[in-house]
Amino acid sequence: MALTVTSASFKDGDYLGPDHILSADYGFGCGGGNKSPQLRWVGAPDGTRSFAVTCFDPDAPTGSGFWHWVVVNIPANVTELPLDAGNPASGKLPAGALQVRTDFGKPGYGGPCPPEGDHPHRYLFTVFAVSMEKLPVTADTSAAVVGFYLNFNTVAKASLMGLYKR
Repeated sequence: MALTVTSASFKDGDYLGPDHILSADYGFGCGGGNKSPQLRWVGAPDGTRSFAVTCFDPDAPTGSGFWHWVVVNIPANVTELPLDAGNPASGKLPAGALQVRTDFGKPGYGGPCPPEGDHPHRYLFTVFAVSMEKLPVTADTSAAVVGFYLNFNTVAKASLMGLYKR
């Protein structure tokens, strides 16, 4: 069985609901609930020692995309992140998991908020099955460095795509 990821919060290819959109606190002009969606995965291959979860917008007008969420060192026996696990104050991440700095400049989930009038942006929620129990990173490590480690230590990955336009 291949690694697959599903969500009770949205279906692959659907628009993300207001609960998952960036909140007004960030100052980008959106007013959503800023809650990370629920994610569940099955089919991790042998050799999986941990998981990582990312949310990436390849359509952001930055020249390099935009990292909205990066979680690493999720224990291998965990197969789900509940709604709002990306909120650092929620206490919903499993023990041992670590959120690292996103392109918002701090750890934790930051929801979609593309420029007004732009085309629908794609938000790729990816679950990585990782061959290391712990990646050698800290909460202040950049998403690019995490991506470097994931590139060399991923045994399988699966993604869901959410859309958002305003």
